[in-house]
Amino acid sequence: MGGHPRRAGVPLLPPLLLLLVLLPPGALASEAEHRLFERLFEDYNEIIRPVANVSEPVIIQFEVSMSQLVKVDEVNQIMETNLWLKQIWNDYKLKWNPADYDGAEFMRVPAQKIWKPDIVLYNNAVGDFQVDDKTKALLKYTGEVTWIPPAIFKSSCKIDVTYFPFDYQNCTMKFGSWSYDKAKIDLVLIGSSMNLKDYWESGEWAIIKAPGYKHDIKYNCCEEIYPDITYSLYIRRLPLFYTINLIIPCLLISFLTVLVFYLPSDCGEKVTLCISVLLSLTVFLLVITETIPSTSLVIPLIGEYLLFTMIFVTLSIVITVFVLNVHYRTPTTHTMPTWVKTIFLHLLPRVMFMTRPAGSDGHAQKPRPSYHAELSTLNCFRRAETRGCKEGCACQDGACSHCRHRRIKISNFSANLPRSSSSESISAALSLSALSPEIKEAIQSVKYIAENMKAQNDAKEGRKAQEIQPLKPEEKSTETSDQAPAL
Repeated sequence: MGGHPRRAGVPLLPPLLLLLVLLPPGALASEAEHRLFERLFEDYNEIIRPVANVSEPVIIQFEVSMSQLVKVDEVNQIMETNLWLKQIWNDYKLKWNPADYDGAEFMRVPAQKIWKPDIVLYNNAVGDFQVDDKTKALLKYTGEVTWIPPAIFKSSCKIDVTYFPFDYQNCTMKFGSWSYDKAKIDLVLIGSSMNLKDYWESGEWAIIKAPGYKHDIKYNCCEEIYPDITYSLYIRRLPLFYTINLIIPCLLISFLTVLVFYLPSDCGEKVTLCISVLLSLTVFLLVITETIPSTSLVIPLIGEYLLFTMIFVTLSIVITVFVLNVHYRTPTTHTMPTWVKTIFLHLLPRVMFMTRPAGSDGHAQKPRPSYHAELSTLNCFRRAETRGCKEGCACQDGACSHCRHRRIKISNFSANLPRSSSSESISAALSLSALSPEIKEAIQSVKYIAENMKAQNDAKEGRKAQEIQPLKPEEKSTETSDQAPAL
């Protein structure tokens, strides 16, 4: 009565069987792997090559998997990549019978515990040549060891930027053992090219192909032969970014040079536009200089194009200054030389199929004024100033016999005069009769006004002839500048 009654028909499980039921399923397997690990590395030396016979080489199967092309530094000529180095070899000390260890066929161990080939990147551009061994290696019961460490390599790459940004590059990556020759380690290439199944596409470069080759090289330092596996990485630059941000602006700015020769000379902005275009091209040339390698071996074509365009813009500035200098010359300050008239007004218009403006011909016949002088029209300006015919001033209506007689004599004399200047005709007419001082003063004023108007007309015609002259070199420079961007 003091204890609990036992349930009838329910047997009590043994304590050992109950403990086995409550254990996790992997507890027995972990115990087997623990015993296997202790047995494999009990007398293992990770420094000694895993061969039964010292004269036998260790066969290393090698393959590189490209994970990412990080960047290509054109200035320093360095290619940075993220790679997985797959290495497979056989270690006779790491064999076991799976039946003795609960059927365990594989085991993962730290890479520091086993022997590894010292395969490095020969053309490494940084000081760290070794691969990080923090990843684990996969062991198989047959003694096969598979080790796939990831690594970021910075390899030297000779970059040719002649056709930048439409260039192709060939960068090589040379892998091999640094300490062991072919008699100790022999490399076997897995496949014929780099594994790109897990490649992450780059936004600037596209991989065309990456074949691999094995070489056996004898270096000058040593007598032994050292094997290596070299991958040739053929990459192509994606030019969309540079086309939009570099090529198209350069072309548009270059074509602005043509507009300089279409601007009128009176606007005063021709030289300003030329200098603005020259400064813009200089800025783009500096941008390209920071992008491409600092080498004198090759010059990119786009750099040659910008330099060539800058030379043409500089020449356009010189021509514009010459055109403006000629444009603002006047006949009163400069006299047009005969050779300039011959070349620019007669020869060049025929060569360039140009027609001279109407009225610019200096040999055109000008209408000559009639010099029939009738002194009866030179009346006094006010009726109160008329003093009679005897004092030399014609009357208002010319009805008196004295005025009629004098008008006939002057008309007959003017008909016999040569068609010379108006001043000579007036002087000849004045010599026939004695005029009053008022009329003489008026005639001298009219003569002065006529001479000034004639000088102004001559200056205007000379200016028109000089305006035709700058048109020739300006149009010739326009044709040359039209061809410059196409080069």
